[in-house]
Amino acid sequence: METSTAVQTQITPARIIETGMAFFSSKALLSAVKLGVFTSLGGNKKLSGKEIQQAIGLSDRAVYDFLDGLVSLGFLNRTGLLETAEYSNTEETELFLDKNKPSYVGGILEMANDRLFRFWADLDDALLTGRPQNELKRNGKSMFDELYSDPARLKQFIHAMSGISTGNYVAFANTFDFSPYQTLCDIGGAAGILSIQVAKHNPHMNCTSLDLPQVTPITNETIAAHGVTDKVKSGIINFFTDEFPKADIITMGMILHDWDLENKKMLIKKAYNALPEGGAFVAIESLIDDDRRKSTFGLMMSLNMLIEFGVAFDFTGADFESWAKEAGFKKVEIIHLAGPTSAAIAYK
Repeated sequence: METSTAVQTQITPARIIETGMAFFSSKALLSAVKLGVFTSLGGNKKLSGKEIQQAIGLSDRAVYDFLDGLVSLGFLNRTGLLETAEYSNTEETELFLDKNKPSYVGGILEMANDRLFRFWADLDDALLTGRPQNELKRNGKSMFDELYSDPARLKQFIHAMSGISTGNYVAFANTFDFSPYQTLCDIGGAAGILSIQVAKHNPHMNCTSLDLPQVTPITNETIAAHGVTDKVKSGIINFFTDEFPKADIITMGMILHDWDLENKKMLIKKAYNALPEGGAFVAIESLIDDDRRKSTFGLMMSLNMLIEFGVAFDFTGADFESWAKEAGFKKVEIIHLAGPTSAAIAYK
């Protein structure tokens, strides 16, 4: 008689506890970005805990627990211990979280710290009521009303979106075949980063970035900073009331997920009407996988849209294809870009 030597896998609650308490780690990183920890260490500096404390104003009680917590999370390097310690950025935080570098992506984390972290505390209310839990709940103003009434917050939001989207737009500019096309119009283009990257990597393209009038100064500033004023222009549009201008390619970066189904379909139809035969409509989004099992970021972003807007939601590639074909598009393809983001492309 054989005796089984197989060891039964021990089930533990470790992953449950780790996920449930993940806001500890999240807030430590968000606070570090907000307070400028990684910027103070920019340029590959090595500083003691006391030197970082003086640079960013930490209390005596917080210094070592905070900094060593960031070490344990993998966001800081350290030699020595406590008073003898020297801290430095990791390769990732040096490149992406030093505010003085053009590769800085911390804008989205600053916004998460200042806005989203607090709103997500009310996710249970959002799930039960289906209503927004952001500024609208607190003072009756929608997220966009709040942003557009405060130039400083608007600029923070736009640069936050630019930081998180630049890698995706570079990937799109390098992956999509632009050779059959000459003109691109980016609807809701914010700082103009999508148009800028397409023009930089495809010199034959002429691009226009359109948004509301409050955004145009930021767009123009960014276009000039990238030295592409000859290839990228800005303009004004209200995409609810205005028709889209004619262009070979119409793009929308992280726009469709902000709206309910009726408005999603309306925007797709406007894009169809503006395109020539063979033209392309491109929606760059954190698409949910068609089986809705793997795209955690897309699903969590859709919950974020619930918190922000109530009726807004993220979607799958199959959803996009059905809406695009309903509008009249002939063919749809999905191109993965970077991280959780893809380009959903509909051809007229």
